[in-house]
Amino acid sequence: MILGWVCRVCGAEVDVARPFSWTCPSAGADDPRHVLRLVDDGVESEVIDDANPFVRFARRMAWFSFAVGNGMSEAEALSLARSVANGFLVTPFAVNGPLSERFGVEVWVKDETGQLAGSHKARHLVSVMLHLRVAEELGLLAERPPLAISSCGNAALAASTLAARESWPIEVFVPTWMDPAFGSAMDALGASVHRCERAAGDPPGDPAMAGFRSAVAAGSVPFSVQGPVNAWCLDGGRTIGWEMAAVGAPVSELVVQVGGGALASCAAQGLGGSVSLLAVQAEGCAPLERAVTAVGDDADPASRWAEVMTPWEEPHSLADGILDDETYDWLAVLEAMRVSGGRPVVVSEASVVEAVEVARSAGLRVSPTGAAGVAALVEGAQSGPVAVIASGVDRSGA
Repeated sequence: MILGWVCRVCGAEVDVARPFSWTCPSAGADDPRHVLRLVDDGVESEVIDDANPFVRFARRMAWFSFAVGNGMSEAEALSLARSVANGFLVTPFAVNGPLSERFGVEVWVKDETGQLAGSHKARHLVSVMLHLRVAEELGLLAERPPLAISSCGNAALAASTLAARESWPIEVFVPTWMDPAFGSAMDALGASVHRCERAAGDPPGDPAMAGFRSAVAAGSVPFSVQGPVNAWCLDGGRTIGWEMAAVGAPVSELVVQVGGGALASCAAQGLGGSVSLLAVQAEGCAPLERAVTAVGDDADPASRWAEVMTPWEEPHSLADGILDDETYDWLAVLEAMRVSGGRPVVVSEASVVEAVEVARSAGLRVSPTGAAGVAALVEGAQSGPVAVIASGVDRSGA
């Protein structure tokens, strides 16, 4: 059972029953580099026999502990999960024959293209929505503040989908180069979309993130897939790793594409430290590898956050969904790599392009972002049976 949170940077503790505990209590505009991690009682809670992962793994999750810790019955909490997380499913995780034959090792694929909104992103966001809806049901939320998110595409679409289902207002801050297919889909869902241009004299960093932070400062809920700005997104993200672990696949490596880093950290946490994490970024945007190289074996990488995790200048890649100029959840990814004996992998743009064709010819309906993990296989980064995550459905025909 989840007990609460502790900050990886300053050690501040937050009880799981506290509402709206999005960030470390020590974090602020002048000191934003804090991130909460989940703390449990050390006992693996029983799995519920249900096809919906947010019911199936509820007893392991923070949103559920928050609900029962504030007086909601288990039956009421599970009923709410079935409503709010309606449509979520345990996605396939199986050997892909064509990829295994091509790369000469057994390749297991966790296919998230059939998940709600076509990617893993909704897994992160629905745990935030569950927290909000539990608070609302318990009378802890008097009125609904707008949601806000900064995203390159998949996360924004997932956020807009969940917001529309709950009739919750949402503002979406996106870069100017976002695929128009995402914009059309979000418009249809009723989201308020802001395309954020970089202006002369702007400080380093993503202008969409700057717009998002301004909205949060004005009272919006950080409906985000970035742990430092809303740790509750890390709760739901772990379900993908738990689903993979339940299959018992004989893999030695987990290859995960990394933008902000939440997918890699959550999948690795759920799957366990016996599987080496290979964290993949494109050569056109690789802030994680740069930071990991800079910290080396330093036992206290958190103290060097401001020094080593700096915005990447001019991010570019066909895999535009992993062009976060900072790897926001880098501390958790670094910890997972250290525990598992993994490493960062930077792939060439040529490999990213080839990976799209390879993945689609193997039957995966992925976008370039969703194929980015396969780019590491193209370059031969794997050394044994390997798992990849295909997340981000191809919308080129939308």
